[in-house]
Amino acid sequence: MAKISLARLDVSALLKLRDDVGAALKQRAHELESQLARLGEDVGGRGRRGGVSSLKGVKVAPKYRDPATGNTWAGRGARPRWLVARIKEGKKLQDFQIEKSAKKARKAAKKRRKSK
Repeated sequence: MAKISLARLDVSALLKLRDDVGAALKQRAHELESQLARLGEDVGGRGRRGGVSSLKGVKVAPKYRDPATGNTWAGRGARPRWLVARIKEGKKLQDFQIEKSAKKARKAAKKRRKSK
């Protein structure tokens, strides 16, 4: 391909060049989409499938618990008010962390209840 000095082109030539590049890119994109369609991929969505997070609505075990009230937080989203208030009182986030061994014990107990 010949090298083009863009500084020497006038405005109309630059606009034509832009349109030519856009057309070439659209053609290449169409070719790639047809190749993907032949392979069985969904071409319509960009990024995540369907535009919805795969974790949306999934329940997760709590990671933090307030020993005084029993309130819990899974560590997702904004910090709850009770946690913000306790941190302002001088406590640390780690003070409210639920032990992993306690989680395992709860899961084991839940399995035992379901099997009965």
